[in-house]
Parts: sequence; C-alpha cells; structure tokens
Amino acid sequence: MIRKLLQKIPSPFGLPQRKRTTPTVIPASQHSLRRERLSRHAVTVVERLQQAGYQAFAVGGCVRDLLLNIEPKDFDVATSATPEQVRATFRNSRLIGRRFKLAHVHFGREIIEVATFRANHEEEASAEQSRQSESGRLLRDNVYGTFEQDAQRRDFTINALYYDVSSGQIHDFANGVHDIRNQQIRLIGQPEQRYQEDPVRMLRAIRFAGKLGFEIEPHTAAPIEKLAPLLHDIPAARLFDEVLKLLMSGQGQRTFDLLYEYDLFAPLFPDTDEAILDRPDYTLQLVRQALSNTDERIAQGKPVTPAFLFAALLWPALPQRVRDLEAQGIPSIPAHQQAAHELLAEQCRHTAIPKRFSIPMREIWDMQPRLARRSGRRADQMLEHPRFRAAYDFLLLRESAGEQTDGLGHWWTLYQDASPEERRRMIRELGGDKSSSPKRSRSRSRRKPRNNAPDA
Repeated sequence: MIRKLLQKIPSPFGLPQRKRTTPTVIPASQHSLRRERLSRHAVTVVERLQQAGYQAFAVGGCVRDLLLNIEPKDFDVATSATPEQVRATFRNSRLIGRRFKLAHVHFGREIIEVATFRANHEEEASAEQSRQSESGRLLRDNVYGTFEQDAQRRDFTINALYYDVSSGQIHDFANGVHDIRNQQIRLIGQPEQRYQEDPVRMLRAIRFAGKLGFEIEPHTAAPIEKLAPLLHDIPAARLFDEVLKLLMSGQGQRTFDLLYEYDLFAPLFPDTDEAILDRPDYTLQLVRQALSNTDERIAQGKPVTPAFLFAALLWPALPQRVRDLEAQGIPSIPAHQQAAHELLAEQCRHTAIPKRFSIPMREIWDMQPRLARRSGRRADQMLEHPRFRAAYDFLLLRESAGEQTDGLGHWWTLYQDASPEERRRMIRELGGDKSSSPKRSRSRSRRKPRNNAPDA
C-alpha cells in the first residue's frame, strides 16, 4: 500500500543526504496529498500567515501520515512569524511553553499548533533563547532561524516535510519521502548528539516505528541502548505524556516489544522491569495481553483508559511487596493497600500519573483481594460497585496470564448472569471455601459481673 501510494514520487539516487540547504520540491502532480484532506482550520492558518507576508507550511506528522493514507490526529504549522507575530495575527490564539515557545490557534475544540522556524544554537544566544544541561539536553530552544535551518532542526527525516497549501508542493530537505518509501526511521544529524539534546527522541523513534510499522535505521538505532539512562533526567510529567502516546496509539503491543528490545522500558517502569527478571513468562504475558486488549478496543472505536493499562503494567511488581509486608505481620488487605501506595509513589517519580488515573487504578487493585470474599451479601455489594466491571476484567486478565485464582473469574462470570435463586445457591455452595469469611456471631457472650463484695 505504501509503495503504491508513493510510486509517482521520484527517488533520489544513492544514499539519502542528511544535510541540504535546498529542498527537493515535489510538485502536486507527483504526490497523493491534496489540500482537501487537511483540516480546513490548518489551511486557514497557513493562508492567513502567507497573506500577512510570512512563510508558512503544514509540516511534520500530518504531511507524513497523509502520504501514508493515515488520518492525522492533529495538524501543525511551521512559519517564519515569531510567536508574538502569530499572536498578533490571530485573536483566537495564545502563546504556550518556555522551553519551546509556540502558539496555539483555537477553532472551537480544534487547536492548530504553530511553531516558528528554529535554528541551531549559537554561543551568543541569550539564556532566554537557549539553554543546555551538562549532558547536552536542551532546556530552552527558542533560537529562531530560516526555513532551511528549521528543516535541519527537525528530528526525523520523515517529519521534515513541508506542504504548501497554495501551490500543492512538498518541500523535502532530508529525503524524507525516500525514507517513507523504504519504511525507515532515520534521524537528521548525528544520532548521539541529537539524543543528548533531547532523550525523548529515543522514545519518538520507537513510537514512529511501532505506529507505522517501520524499521529504525541502524545508525539511528545504534546509540539508544547506551543512552537510555538519559531518560532519568526528563521530567516525570513529560514522560507520562510520552507513555500515553507510546502505548495508547493502537500499536501498544508492538511498541512495548520495541521499548523492551532497546532497553527503554526500564527507565519508564523500573519496578515492572525487575518483575520481568523475576517472573518473565507471567509478567510479559500479562503486559502484552493488556496492551493487545487495548489495541483491539482502539481499533473497534471503544473507549480506553490509562488507569486500567497502568494497573496492568505495574501489577506484576505488587505481589512481592504484599508478601514482604505480610511477613512483617500486617494483615492481607492492609498489606495490599500499603504496598500499592508505596509502589505508586515510586512509579510517579518516573512517570507522574495524575490522580484522575491513579485513584481508579488503586480501586481496581484494591478490589482484587475483595473479589475472593463472596459470603453473605458481599458478592451483591461487589456487583454494585462502580469499578466492578474494570476489576472483573482485570481479574480475567490476571488469569489469562497464568495466575492461579481457583476459578474465581469463572465464578464471577456465572454469578453476573445468574438469577437471584441461583446466586443464593452459589453463595451457599461456597461452604468451606477458604476465600469466604465465616459469619460473625450476632450476639457476644456477656460475662457476669464479678462480685467483689467480701465474704460474710
């Protein structure tokens, strides 16, 4: 399909050039991208900037995806206008970011992101424009440049494609169309330096390879394992956003396999990585099955939540913590709750999970031992719990990975569809089931008060 879509585009001779000051200009007659397939709001932004005297293009992922016949999730614009000039052109825009300042132009619920052309960092740039850490990571990237310089500042060749909505031409500075045709992810520039500037580029390489089914070009792949620890320097909130893009794109299982292959999973989920070493078959099966289920739901247009996925990703690291606390004399359910709290606190130092996801995630975990306590009215009370369905699905996921629960998932499957009479029978049949708690006596024995009066 990819080759058929791009067969009209001329192929450059020899190896792709990594740096060029002039682009290959591909006319509209030689590619499949048409402006009608772009967001009309993106077209409006580009045209108004051009009318105001600035250079402006649709750029990056939207151009790449449309060439691959994939519907883009968003549309970005690159321009010679500074963020302040964009703000002056569009009253419905606002400026965001300090590390990388840009403009968001709002059209109802759709946001068109507009970035100013960037250039390489020079020593004379002010601290407000450019800052780097000792490891080479860019802390501020607001050195503005030309159209040509911006193309060299892009991360991957397949993202350095600029579409002019007026002429229909594609400007390709880094032979990105060539790499799309050959299904390769290739960095622009020297890979080790580019990863040091922003270690998240390693995750982006994995994400594009997983999403598009491309291979990572050998020189681009070579430094990743060695530089993976640089991800520890990235803010945890940013890594959470990246994890969502990686694992909830519809190709989560393949993306996880690539993360694990390139040693990038450990900096994101260190406790789960240790659990893989302790119980590789079970842990890998559970994580991959959870991701496969998520991919399937996304393909079917069904809703997915990060809470369930993060619960699955971290669950394999939980049981050993629970056992350690129980060995200290802490009862089972309090030990489970304390272990979950500690594990989640440690994970948030790597990927900062917001409370809107961590709270339902904890509820799914907390309900797992309670699903085994079914005597009396407990089973019916569990069915009424708002998180029951998620907890039940999670129980089935554990069983599918090989975790032994003595048929608990099957019992709950039958119980949900049973009549009231059948449910009472199922509860009675639990009988000596150790998972069921014995009834408490309603009355307590009362001691007779002692007669402390002295004998007569």
